[in-house]
Amino acid sequence: KSKNHRYDQQYNTSYLNDGLFENGALVVLINEGSASASEIVSGALQDNDRALIVGRRSFGKGLVQMPIPLSDGSELRLTISRYYIPSGRSIQKPYSAEDDGESYQKDLYKRYKSGEFFSADSVKFSDSLKFKTSSGRTVYGGGGIMPDYFVARDTMPYTNFLVEMYNKDVLREYALKYYIENKKKLEKQTLAYFNKNFLINDIQWKEILDMAKGVGVKMKEVEVKRSELFVKNQIKALIARAMWRNEGFYTVSNANDELLQNAVLLFPKAKFK
Repeated sequence: KSKNHRYDQQYNTSYLNDGLFENGALVVLINEGSASASEIVSGALQDNDRALIVGRRSFGKGLVQMPIPLSDGSELRLTISRYYIPSGRSIQKPYSAEDDGESYQKDLYKRYKSGEFFSADSVKFSDSLKFKTSSGRTVYGGGGIMPDYFVARDTMPYTNFLVEMYNKDVLREYALKYYIENKKKLEKQTLAYFNKNFLINDIQWKEILDMAKGVGVKMKEVEVKRSELFVKNQIKALIARAMWRNEGFYTVSNANDELLQNAVLLFPKAKFK
């Protein structure tokens, strides 16, 4: 919807034959990084009681921009309208004309500091933001899609050590080194065998830490210990990606994804009357 009605658009979809997945339990995962199109889809599924939404409140990006070419070859993107989903909810998180943009840009940081990523009770909605799904369930507008089931963010592995390991590209570099040196051995294995049997041993872990020291990663013993399992799992997933592409990466990483594991357990609750 737009203040100027000439920009209003309504999209109606239909199908000629049977849909690909009209029935059956459906679970959709979202978190604070889910934005725009993913919010429209997950919100529409929630409003129509077609899926159970699991995770954390989404980003809250629901503005429509019109590109306007300028004479110097650059382009202006003018915000002209907002997206609304079937219940009437706006996806866009609030902002004011007086906002200099700083508080808007720091919204995720403020949500993190307020404890929203770790407790559903930290998210407060006013009654004016109440909406109803097609079966009468209460949902809320006011920015982003709030999941039906909340899964807290795991902060255990997140340390300054881990941030530096990513910034210095140590995980990817070690995974690539291992892949190059062991490609022939990996080619004789199936993805299932690799996922079940591969573990980074003590010698390899020392190699990883030596590589990290070589590029200036600062190490505190307590931080290294907290992040060790996560780093090992991520390197294993990156080795699998090098060998089996995305199928390999997600097969390995999903086995340790707490959000995904919670979602699997919720399938019995994912069918609505």
